[in-house]
Amino acid sequence: MYTLIKQEGNARLGKFETVHGTVQMPAFMNVGTAAAIKGGISSYDLNDSLKCQVELCNTYHLHLRPGDELIYRMGGLHKFMGWQKPILTDSGGFQVFSLSSLRKIKEEGVYFNSHVDGRHIFMGPEESMQIQSHLGSTIAMAFDECVENPAPYEYAKQSCARTVRWLKRCKAEMERLNSLPETINPHQMLFGINQGCTFEDLRVEHMKEIAELDLDGYAIGGLAVGEPKEEMYRIISAVTPHMPENKPRYLMGVGTPGNILEAVSRGVDLFDCVMPSRNARHGHLNTWDGIINIKNAKYEADDQPIDPKCDCPTCRRHSRAYLRHLFKAGELLALRLAVMHNLYFYNTLMEKIREALAEGRFEAFKNEYVDRLDRRI
Repeated sequence: MYTLIKQEGNARLGKFETVHGTVQMPAFMNVGTAAAIKGGISSYDLNDSLKCQVELCNTYHLHLRPGDELIYRMGGLHKFMGWQKPILTDSGGFQVFSLSSLRKIKEEGVYFNSHVDGRHIFMGPEESMQIQSHLGSTIAMAFDECVENPAPYEYAKQSCARTVRWLKRCKAEMERLNSLPETINPHQMLFGINQGCTFEDLRVEHMKEIAELDLDGYAIGGLAVGEPKEEMYRIISAVTPHMPENKPRYLMGVGTPGNILEAVSRGVDLFDCVMPSRNARHGHLNTWDGIINIKNAKYEADDQPIDPKCDCPTCRRHSRAYLRHLFKAGELLALRLAVMHNLYFYNTLMEKIREALAEGRFEAFKNEYVDRLDRRI
């Protein structure tokens, strides 16, 4: 259940209560694709040191390995990975979209070849719900078609209609699965996904249609796939007024700190992105003054922490010089320390956004940081 606590302009401070705990929103989901954060971060790190509220795991990858039936036999994803707070599983739709050369879309679902071993796989709305039910996640995402940008208008329109039909099938199948005595999480929630490329009229019409299904939350999908950020902001501004006020609003796959601040100001509550962990593994680290590349020679003898304003485990204990040395020496510890810092930074950013909303100063906070945090130092 979502509760709106306070609003400043379109920006929303709220909380989302689930069977696995309450999420303070706006929130950022840390992406553990295959039930782990890349870079050697455990669920216990996320819980004990990095302020993580929600983890996102990948339906498609976990279906391929170790297999959702194995995870079901192991007691579900929470038990399997040692994480007790909420987990959102995506539907597999985006991964299937990214396998464009290996897939065929039909009304019943999508036929595609595994990128791991080439075997033939079919996934439709019912299969996606069954896999996510096996995983026992807190929130399951509906199976949708993520269309590439730009796409022909007529195809995007047909795709939106198919996504609505698939969503109705997802809802019916989830209700069936949640009623079964052997289901791990009979309180599993379902979020629908808004599509329509960058066509404003398709986006709005599609959002109105799926809002009528009274789901547990709603996502904006199919953005941050290469279109200019101004286009993304335009679509978010068009869609959010038609998203139910009493449900969480999730912007999928976004993004930079600046993207997050802009989207919060347009009414978005929930985010996920691989960017903080992926960038960290390449030595690109977030600070409150912008992004640094720790591999640069100027940090060779720098005894400061990554960010003097940060109190993450890495900044409390290690210098820029040490972290640069680890990267140059190819030590795995470099990845762990860097990823810990970036995830802590993102989760702290969300914390500061919530504080600013609570105190009625979000607009000032946004104006101070929206450009600064994304600039490269």
